[in-house]
Formats: sequence, C-alpha cells, structure tokens
Amino acid sequence: MKQKASAIWNGGLKDGSGTITTGSGVLSGVPYSFRTRFEGEKGTNPEELVGAAHAGCFSMALSMILGMANMTPQKIETEATVTLEKVGDGFQVTASHLDVKVTIPGADETAFQEAAEAAKANCPISKLLNAKITMTATLEA
Repeated sequence: MKQKASAIWNGGLKDGSGTITTGSGVLSGVPYSFRTRFEGEKGTNPEELVGAAHAGCFSMALSMILGMANMTPQKIETEATVTLEKVGDGFQVTASHLDVKVTIPGADETAFQEAAEAAKANCPISKLLNAKITMTATLEA
C-alpha cells in the first residue's frame, strides 16, 4: 500500500508560503508557512500533521491489540504532542508524546497498560519516527 501527499512552496523561508494536499483530497491546498510553523499563526504545519498521523495510527493499533486481548474499547482518545527543537545548525523532531484515554468497562489495568505499550512500540508511525516516544495511558471504566 502506498499513500501520497504533496506540498508546494512559493518564495523564501520567512516571507514565503505553501500548500499541502493529500492524495485522498481530505486536505486540498491547505496553507502553511514559517509563521504557522514557528510563530503560532493559525494554520497547519508539518509537525501538526505528523502528530495527527501518530495519534490516528496509535489509536488504530491499540484497538487491534486490545481486541486480541479480548478487550473492546468504547472510546480511544489520543492526543500527540510533537516536539520540534533546534539541534545544531538545524531543527529536528525530537519527541512525540501520546496522551491516551480509553474507556473499557471492567478492563484489567495491567493488561490495558501492556496493550498500550505494545501499540506505542508497534504502530507504523511510531516505527517511522526517529524520536523519543513517550505516553501517558489512562484507563477509564
């Protein structure tokens, strides 16, 4: 399976801007710029998109692993916080932290934590990232 996305950039780094489009069309010409990436201006940026991919991938992996352990989640809520830091002469994504809240009435806490750790280690986006990946997983009854 292969998925495609594209980016177009116009101009210099600080005064330029670009758009991001996904092959599915869910994102189509979504603007991004230096200001949306580094100065907090409203809009998207590559790290936000990586965070969305990591949260979505992890949630699906956790659902699968919980199912294999005979636990069916009512809801999995995952928020990924991606850290971009200046390293040497450039920038690097150094970490992705997953905050996870899962509702499974009557679930065993130890089995849940084992499943969450397995999902964190094995979701394809976790494997893709060359960064420290941490997690706080909360089981809600």
